[in-house]
Amino acid sequence: MKIIIAGAGEVGFHLAKLLSYESQDITLIDTRKESLAYADNHLDIRVLRGDATSISVLKDARVQDSELVIGVTSSETTNITFCMLAKQLGSKRTIARISNTEFIDNKDTIRFSELGIDELISPEELAAEEIGLLLNKSAFNDTYEFEGGKLIMVGVSLQKTAPFVGKMVKEAARVFPELHFMPIALQRAGTQFTVIPRGDTIFKEGDQVYFITTTEGVDELYKLTDKKKEDIRNVMILGGSKVGFKSARDLCAKKFNVKLIEKDKEKAFDLADDLPNALVINGDGRNVELLEEEGLDLMDAFIAVTGNSETNIMSCLVAKSKHIKKTIALVENMDYFQLSHSIGIDTLINKKLLAANNIFRHIRKGEVVALMRLNNINAEILEFVVKPTSKVTGELIRELDFPRSATIGGVVRDGKGIIALGGFKIQAGDRVVVCCLPNAIPKIERLFL
Repeated sequence: MKIIIAGAGEVGFHLAKLLSYESQDITLIDTRKESLAYADNHLDIRVLRGDATSISVLKDARVQDSELVIGVTSSETTNITFCMLAKQLGSKRTIARISNTEFIDNKDTIRFSELGIDELISPEELAAEEIGLLLNKSAFNDTYEFEGGKLIMVGVSLQKTAPFVGKMVKEAARVFPELHFMPIALQRAGTQFTVIPRGDTIFKEGDQVYFITTTEGVDELYKLTDKKKEDIRNVMILGGSKVGFKSARDLCAKKFNVKLIEKDKEKAFDLADDLPNALVINGDGRNVELLEEEGLDLMDAFIAVTGNSETNIMSCLVAKSKHIKKTIALVENMDYFQLSHSIGIDTLINKKLLAANNIFRHIRKGEVVALMRLNNINAEILEFVVKPTSKVTGELIRELDFPRSATIGGVVRDGKGIIALGGFKIQAGDRVVVCCLPNAIPKIERLFL
């Protein structure tokens, strides 16, 4: 697939890096010589220096032959213009990164597709949504909902006291005869080794395990992982960034009690006007005394979303020392992910990774309707819509020629989530959630074509 990316910043470079691993034909456009030189030296892609809104530059990039163009510069105006021009010049599909979420809120009214923009992506909006999901499933450190919650993916770090530590997957499954969950991936403590669990896979203390479950299965997982469902009402947010503002706005709408700390005085006053249901405090959140004065120890959750990753991590560690139930830090450095659980922070979120997850489904073959790449783990979750012509149609799961490095986590049929075992027969119209290692993706895609 020929893909053109405008913007060699953090989001653009990260996307180009991930897509280059997939052996895609990538062209990266930017005006900055240094950013392009770095990308050219580290990635197997074509780089092109120039303005992404220049028609001559787009023609030089052979935009007319492209199957997907992605505008992820820091300027939403540039991204929108780039996508509109690319579509007019013959590109099949366009995605624009935007920061003004009014565009997303009114996309049905404006009909951006008629302007040449097929998809709008807001990393800040995605981060705010992720924070909301994490607070809703507070005992887990990663979560994702398929089909409005019909199937739910949760990630959890296994404690020594978890009832099935030391047991095989098939033994743990016997604990609950009515099975409502399926382990789909795990990473051993202190390693970068990803395992797709089988019946004889043994759960160990410290494993980061990902499960697909139904609404009913969430309660079972609380018991099996020895986690408690915490009631979170009081939330402190550090940083009045776009993510901080959107998170505060969304949480206030859900009747959470929100305190937001912003050190810039003028910005704090603006936030107070825009967030009438939140308490906005002007102060430096790195000051531990300030946090204590503002009732840090009375909070149920602490969310650090300043523009500085180190500040976010350190302030979350301070919050954790006060026995806060849930801590979430926004980080830009992908290398920090492997440190999160070992240093005691519940969850790290990264806008680049969230944006990449959202964009990745547009490069997949078959009817992929959702895709996510798990945090700090070498596995992907794909949701396919089964077509009448798919090789899996009418087949029992146990009879499929399925690679060992992949597993079916669940199926949504007629609006109901099902944890599908070996005797389940897949039908046309089913939405099938698959977790797999990267080397299995081509074979999985062929099964669902």
